[in-house]
Amino acid sequence: MRFINPKTDYAFKKIFGSTESKDILISFLNALVYEGNSTIEDLEIINPNLPPKIADFKDTYLDVKAKLNNGTLVLIEMQVLNVQSFGKRVLFNAAKTYSFQLQAGEGYRMLKPVIALTITDFEMFPDQEQMISRFVYREKSEGWYYHDNDIELLFVELPKFTKELDQLETITDKWIYFIKFARSLTSIPENMDDIPELHRAFEIANQADLTAEELEDLERREMFIYDQQGAITLGREQGREEGREEEKRDIARNLLDRLSDEAIAQVTGLSLKTVQELRS
Repeated sequence: MRFINPKTDYAFKKIFGSTESKDILISFLNALVYEGNSTIEDLEIINPNLPPKIADFKDTYLDVKAKLNNGTLVLIEMQVLNVQSFGKRVLFNAAKTYSFQLQAGEGYRMLKPVIALTITDFEMFPDQEQMISRFVYREKSEGWYYHDNDIELLFVELPKFTKELDQLETITDKWIYFIKFARSLTSIPENMDDIPELHRAFEIANQADLTAEELEDLERREMFIYDQQGAITLGREQGREEGREEEKRDIARNLLDRLSDEAIAQVTGLSLKTVQELRS
C-alpha cells in the first residue's frame, strides 16, 4: 500500500472534506480540539466537495469547514508554507467567519462560536515547546476569560511531534502521526488500525483507489509545494541581504513563474499592486 500525502491541500480535502468524511472528521476533531473526548456527536461538512482540477493551482486556497451539532463553526486548515503574515490571515478568516453568520436584521444573540484549527508543517511559535496551542480572549492583567469567548484559535505544529510509532498512546497521537507520516507508510500500522475512522482515512488515502489522473494531479501539487518552499526560502535569504526596493523587484521578477502574486508580495514585502504591475 502507498498513501497520498495528507499535508497537501488536495489530499487533505479528499480525506477530511468529502461527502464520505463525516465520521472521519468527527473523530479527528474530537481528538485535536476536544483532547480525545467524544464531545462532537454530529456535524455538517460545509460544501463537502473535492477540490477542482489543479491545472491552474497557483492561486487556490482550500480548507475544510464544518458546523457542529451545537452550531459551533470549525475551520480546519493544513498549512505547509510559512508565508509572511500567516498568523494575521488565520485571525482574519476566523473573525470574518464569525461576523458573516448574521443575516440582515438578525441580532447578535444569533452568533455561534468559531474555532479555527490550523495544522502547520513548520514551527509557528519556535520559542514555545508545546505542540498544541490554544488562544482565546482573556483579561490582560488578571487572566480571567471574556464572557463571550466565541473565537478560539488552535494550532498544531507538526515539527514538534516527535513520537515514534510504538510510542503512540492516545487517539490524538495517532491522528497527528497519520497527518505527519502517512505518506511514508506502506501499510496501516497495527496500533492505529483499531480506530475505525482512522482505518477509513487510510483507505481513502490509499493510492490504489485513485485514478491515474488524480495521482498525476497530486504529484504536480506536491512538486509545486516543494518549489514554493524553495522559492520562499531563497526570496527571504536574498531579501535579508539586499532589502532595497529595486532589488526586491528583481527578486519578485524571478518568482513570477513560481508563486502567486499574493505569495510574492508576502515574501518580498512589496505591495500586491506592485507585484501585479510587474507581472503585467
